[in-house]
Amino acid sequence: MSLHLEPDVSIPIDELPDVVDLTVRASAAAETAKLLSHHGLDIDVDSNDKDVAAALATSYAEDPEGTSKQATASRVSKLTPATLLLTDKILKDFGHSVVESSVQLRHLVTNKLIEESDNPDARIRIRALELLGKISDVGLFAEKSEVTITHQTTDDIKEKLRTKLTKLINPEPDVEDAVVLEGQAVDIDEEFGFDDDE
Repeated sequence: MSLHLEPDVSIPIDELPDVVDLTVRASAAAETAKLLSHHGLDIDVDSNDKDVAAALATSYAEDPEGTSKQATASRVSKLTPATLLLTDKILKDFGHSVVESSVQLRHLVTNKLIEESDNPDARIRIRALELLGKISDVGLFAEKSEVTITHQTTDDIKEKLRTKLTKLINPEPDVEDAVVLEGQAVDIDEEFGFDDDE
């Protein structure tokens, strides 16, 4: 089966930057591989493809700029379509921003809790429903705390600050009044049976 290409000459071609990020280059190459697979290209993944894709992704994770410089168009063109697809998948799976990941994780946890709400074990079912109710969108079991804000004038705050500073500069002495005990004096030697001659 032959593939007929017709270039669109109306689109201007911009100059490529000196370094194209590996995620961009891998994504473009993977899209090309997908298009070619729809037109009959067999893409068989072997252990070598997995190893090369893992090495590229690991190298990119350690040094994105250096790896992107090394992954030139001529070097990437020598990789197999399976390696390109795997590299693109790894980089996309682990390249999401934290916000996207947290949203996806939130959906995953919510979906798993919904599945567990049909569990035959009543304890698991109740716990799943409780956790579903605590989701902020639902807010069924939300614990609310009340915050009281007291507004003070600038003069009040200055006066409190002056008072505290005065106490720090001129601390009050920690002198306690003596406690006078009234009572009868006890002779210890006599009480314990010691003789003065010994």
